[in-house]
Amino acid sequence: MDDDLPPDLPRLRTLETWAANYLTRIRMRIAAVEQQQAQSQRPPAPTAAPAPPAAGPRRMQKPAWGLTEAGIGTPVTEIHRGDCWAGGKTLRTVSEGRARAELASGAQACTVCRPDTVLTRP
Repeated sequence: MDDDLPPDLPRLRTLETWAANYLTRIRMRIAAVEQQQAQSQRPPAPTAAPAPPAAGPRRMQKPAWGLTEAGIGTPVTEIHRGDCWAGGKTLRTVSEGRARAELASGAQACTVCRPDTVLTRP
C-alpha cells in the first residue's frame, strides 16, 4: 500500500469525494478550453454569398460577340469575340446576326481576336 494515503476508511472516503469533485472541475475546464480553441480555429462566417463554382450550369457565360462603339480612344466601331481582352470595359454584347450586319456595314473586325474569320463563313 501507498504510504501517503491515510489508513482509515472515513479519511479515504473524504479524499475520494474531494478527488471526484476536483476531477469534475478539471473536466469542465478542459471542455471550456476546447470550445474556445474550436471557435478561434473556425473560419469567419462569409459576409457575402459564396461565388458559384467555376464550372457547371451556373457559370456565367461570356458573350459570344461584342461591339465597341466609335468614340474617344476607338476611332471606328469594332466587332470582338466575347472573350477578347482588347474589347475593354466598353464591350457591349451583341447577337451573332448583329455582329455580321455590323461587319457588312463597315465596322472593323478586331485585329486581336479576328471575329471576321468566323462570322464571314457561310
